This record gives sequence, structure tokens and C-alpha cells, in this order.
Amino acid sequence: MGNNLLIRLIIMLAIGAYGGMPDLCFAGAKETFVINIKDHKFDPPQLTVPANQKFLVKVINQDPTAEEFESYDLNREKIVNGNKNIIVYLGPLSKGAYKYFGDFHQSTAQGTVIAQ
Repeated sequence: MGNNLLIRLIIMLAIGAYGGMPDLCFAGAKETFVINIKDHKFDPPQLTVPANQKFLVKVINQDPTAEEFESYDLNREKIVNGNKNIIVYLGPLSKGAYKYFGDFHQSTAQGTVIAQ
């Protein structure tokens, strides 16, 4: 019985540590940027961020339906449920342009992160 309790405690600590990793890894993030989703479009469609720094992007979905923040360039894929928001941890990025899109409405939900 004692060994089982110890194993459960170790697993809970490991899960807790893993769950907190993004927050710890991005503790040095200097800025938070906001992208809104409205009428299946990203606003702003072009987001300018500082190069070579960690930062956060808060994606706010103002539509009643889900959308996805997806980017092959940024190696991110997160669903944003209707009328909800998410945080995306990014950077540091080299100077350049990084495309992202909404997988559920690809014809209208397009955007670019510009690191400079």
C-alpha cells in the first residue's frame, strides 16, 4: 500500500510539473499580443512582434463557432472554441514573416506574424 501511494504521488508531481512547464518556460515573455477572430477572420491580419524575444499571443474568438489557430511556420495548432480564448506561447523568432491560418475557415482566416 505504501509503494502505491508513493507511485501515485510521483505521477501527480510529474503531471503537475509538466502542466506548469509552458508557464515556467515563458516566464521571461516580455509582451502579450492580441488577435481577435470575428466573422471567421483574424484581426489584425498582420501582427508585428519583436524578433529574438519570447512573447504570448492571446487569441480571442468572438464568433459562436470554433476556429483553429494553426501555423506550419510557427509549429502551432490550437483550437479556440466559440466565444472563448486561448494563449499561444511563441518565440523567440528570427526576423521574418510567419503565416498562420484558421483551419476551419481557411479561405477567410489568414494572418501573418512579422518578427522584426
